[in-house]
Amino acid sequence: MERKQRRLPFKVAKNSTQVPFEMKLQVIRSKGRATRLFVNVPLALAAALDMQPGERLRWQLLNRSDLRLIRLGALAPEKPSKK
Repeated sequence: MERKQRRLPFKVAKNSTQVPFEMKLQVIRSKGRATRLFVNVPLALAAALDMQPGERLRWQLLNRSDLRLIRLGALAPEKPSKK
């Protein structure tokens, strides 16, 4: 069952003023195991998206040069407690 797409509460800039987050594809080669590739999310981007360690993600291939990262079960932002 496909999850319903959430709409962003703001518009994403589509011009050159948008900050790019470059990442490097990393490889891990271990004896007796298949080669594995990893993409790390820069801390600034993870913080902006309020991503948490252990959060489940899924890649969706749009075409050979575009991927969509989908957050599975992202937690709702915590509301500040009233004291």
